Amino acid sequence: MPTKSKNPETIVLHAGYRCDPATTAVAVPIYQTTSYQFHSPEHAANLFALRELGNIYTRIMNPTQAVLEERVAALEGGAAALALSSGQAASLFAVQNICHAGDNFVSSTDLYGGTWNLFQNTLKTMGIEVRFVDPSDPENFRRATDSRTRCYYAETLPNPKLNVFPIAEVAAIGRELGVPLIMDNTAAPVICKPLQHGAAIVMHSTTKYIGGHGTSIGGIIVDGGNFDWEKHADRFPMLNQPDPSYHGAVWTQAVKPLGPIAYIIKARVTLLRDVGAAMSPFNAFMFIQGLETLPLRMRAHCENATKVAAWLARHPKVERVIHPSLQTGELRRRADACLRGGYGALVGMELKGGREAGRKFIAALQMFYHVANIGDARSLAIHPATTTHSQLSPEEQLATGVSEGYVRLSIGIEHIDDILADLAQALDAA
Repeated sequence: MPTKSKNPETIVLHAGYRCDPATTAVAVPIYQTTSYQFHSPEHAANLFALRELGNIYTRIMNPTQAVLEERVAALEGGAAALALSSGQAASLFAVQNICHAGDNFVSSTDLYGGTWNLFQNTLKTMGIEVRFVDPSDPENFRRATDSRTRCYYAETLPNPKLNVFPIAEVAAIGRELGVPLIMDNTAAPVICKPLQHGAAIVMHSTTKYIGGHGTSIGGIIVDGGNFDWEKHADRFPMLNQPDPSYHGAVWTQAVKPLGPIAYIIKARVTLLRDVGAAMSPFNAFMFIQGLETLPLRMRAHCENATKVAAWLARHPKVERVIHPSLQTGELRRRADACLRGGYGALVGMELKGGREAGRKFIAALQMFYHVANIGDARSLAIHPATTTHSQLSPEEQLATGVSEGYVRLSIGIEHIDDILADLAQALDAA
């Protein structure tokens, strides 16, 4: 990057790339290739032995992906990143990279429904146990920890409960016990930097705000480079004992000359290599385009959402509005401690008419799109109980913050008058 700026508006435009060395093209090229010519037999051997980093095969790395990875790592203040095919792949890899059969990890109950299902059911088939705890008391994480606990997992701004997670408090407990905190920062890019609050790993569904336009599916993991995996060697045998899948490499030792990136290198050259959940070069290119305007869009998203929350709170058909700007007490303290420059773009509301009112409201929307996504530039709406969280039991839905009458809004960057007008006419019909 031509400057050492810490400002996100500059980082997302300049980190990791100046111009193409072959053509001097300013825009990052789409390197639509499967493989790469080695300079010599020695060069090839060095790459495979991790004596130097470079391109081998696009299932493992690609120059277009590399720019995205470096920019997101710089934006989060991390050491390195790994781009993947989806946010779900990022959640899976983030945990599975240090958990194997017989291990457990502790997760917040405040989760996206797809992540809950991944943890509760799919990981169970792999012999990995999830222990869900209520994050309202950070000490619940300590109480659920034992010698086989490999990590903590949570969402910064949980979708759909929207109670900001106590990052610093849980991270401190984890550091004391030798357990890293993994934060899903999908709903709070730019406005929250979990690594600054003690988290060890950050992940995003790039499908959402980073992409911003609903065109591409992807995910990314950022290694903070701030957790001492060697100090807690007994807890992390996958990083500190010979790995039979990579000619006996001990990851904390093998990559020391490259920096504090043992976690992310292992994820790349074992999990990504074997599972193949690679982000396509074209999607990486699309995410780079979205990243360039992310700070500006987040500013507009947050401003609009705060105005929508205040307007809904005064509407006679709305029983309750869920948004950090309206919270008080401990929840507001956490929001103010973790979020800078806005309270996020997601707004939840409970309609007085319950499930039927929610159905009528969704059906009456004209400008808002009824889609299963968040983070688009355009405004979106959905009824989670019958869609994104429908695979969960009623008890699990309530634990994540979903009730029969809950409607989730992802507020876009349209003019605020048009957003409010559409909400008003839809509420009149509910």
